[in-house]
Amino acid sequence: MNLFADIRSLVIDCLDALAAEGQLPAGLDHANVSVEPPRDPAHGDMATNAAMVLAKPAGLKPRDIAEALAGTLAADPRIAQAEVAGPGFLNMRLAAPVWHDVIRAALTDPRYGRSDLGQGQSVNVEYVSANPTGPLHVGHTRGAVFGDALASLLDYAGFEVTREYYINDGGAQVDVLARSVYLRYLEAHGQEVAFEDGTYPGDYLIAVGEALRDEVGDAYVGKGEEVWLDAVRSFATEKMMAMIRDDLAALGVEMDVFYSEKSLYGTGRIEAAIEDLRAKGLIYRGTLAPPKGKLPEDWEPREQTLFKSTDYGDDVDRPIMKSDGGWTYFAPDIAYHHDKVSRGFDALIDVFGADHGGYVKRMKAAVAALSGETVPLDVKLTQLVKLYRNGEPFKMSKRAGTFVTLRDVVEAVGRDVARFHMLTRKNDAPLDFDFDKVTEQSKDNPVFYVQYAHARVHSVLRKADVDVSPAALAQADLSGLAHPAELALAAKLAEWPRLVEIAARTHEPHRIAFYLYDLASELHALWNRGNDDPALRFLQEGDSAATQAKIALIRAVSVVISHGLGILGVTPVEEMR
Repeated sequence: MNLFADIRSLVIDCLDALAAEGQLPAGLDHANVSVEPPRDPAHGDMATNAAMVLAKPAGLKPRDIAEALAGTLAADPRIAQAEVAGPGFLNMRLAAPVWHDVIRAALTDPRYGRSDLGQGQSVNVEYVSANPTGPLHVGHTRGAVFGDALASLLDYAGFEVTREYYINDGGAQVDVLARSVYLRYLEAHGQEVAFEDGTYPGDYLIAVGEALRDEVGDAYVGKGEEVWLDAVRSFATEKMMAMIRDDLAALGVEMDVFYSEKSLYGTGRIEAAIEDLRAKGLIYRGTLAPPKGKLPEDWEPREQTLFKSTDYGDDVDRPIMKSDGGWTYFAPDIAYHHDKVSRGFDALIDVFGADHGGYVKRMKAAVAALSGETVPLDVKLTQLVKLYRNGEPFKMSKRAGTFVTLRDVVEAVGRDVARFHMLTRKNDAPLDFDFDKVTEQSKDNPVFYVQYAHARVHSVLRKADVDVSPAALAQADLSGLAHPAELALAAKLAEWPRLVEIAARTHEPHRIAFYLYDLASELHALWNRGNDDPALRFLQEGDSAATQAKIALIRAVSVVISHGLGILGVTPVEEMR
């Protein structure tokens, strides 16, 4: 059940009826007709823009259309009142039984809120994709939570989702990792070592060096890189990825695919992707114009092998080959996305850190060129996370060397708190993470406030002396739920299916967190009203029918909160500790 979609269908039917009666021209396009909550709840339960968007093609005044539409709508038992506002907006108030049907749907329909928006389209969501050179840090935490929640949201909205991690194991940073592990290996053999600039000094490599010693003994001691570099690189990458998988598991993130950048080299995949672009006339030899502003000291006007990315909206064509004949960083990324396109995905989503903003246009251009503009790529950037403790900027982690790890965050506040709080801001807005505030029990802490609402409902369920099973509650007489505060809570429940579709369409899982906070606020407000008005209390002594109706309402709230938290990867609690 999607009440907003149902009422929109009613509006369209009424417009068709007006056309059949000759009050409107036949064949009007209804695509832009919408039904939404009014900006001011005092104006009604829903509003439609039908008269405003149809006035020009119909050759009529908006208000004339709105008044005719209002009269037709009023004949439907679901519409208690239809009023024209301003130049032609139409506000509607719904009959109380409509809200009762919403409650029943939330209680009994396991698909309540789920959507067929995706229609089974396949979407690849790539996220985290950190270099395998150390543990995940707090910035990766935000990207991991955002990507995982987005994948869950799309699945909930009817898409077939593949969660993917791109292992950056093909660049020079993996050689640096290998050399750093070799130093720890020598240290494990009792030697004094010094970590020079450019190596990784974090304590997390101590265990890797010891594991290498246990694996190969002293076979690499005193030997040159030509003996051990390749082997240690593979060994270290495997150990780092095992650590990263453990970090992700601690955060509740599971990937479907781990794709190795290294698998693109020496296999012809990069060459095949570039040849695909060359066959389309998009690879050429040329000289780029100098960059705007002050020229870098190392810039020179030399001929390069370029991808004509400006044909697809980029600001400048992009080099794909270095002067020494090696590939630029962009070339394997092209090949990787060529592989994604060839796997038949209907859409691609990449979740990048904020420092990759300059990479967005070129990647969009590459995917558009590779797919013939048939596979859209949406790149979502996650902004920085600023850490605080007691209101002061906070830094830590001897283990990592220079940064706060994902594991540090999870161990400090718990997985659920970490995940929910990472979604309390839009992905491209900076996020403050105060270790004290995210664990305090107050209205100002969104995760506590939402969890508390769910736990409050279950506290009532434990105390109730009536049958509180969803089936029994759905059969209850809900006609007594007539107070504006009760109907407002039911109205908020009705927004859930619409909200899911909006969040999925815009790729914005933070909307789920915001909605859950608003829903919890409505529940807490109704609870507090019961302190002053006994008739609003959820347990009505001596009146089992009224008790069951009120519990049906709040049980429906807990069901929706549970579904929403599930999308966010947060466990709903039934009792606060």
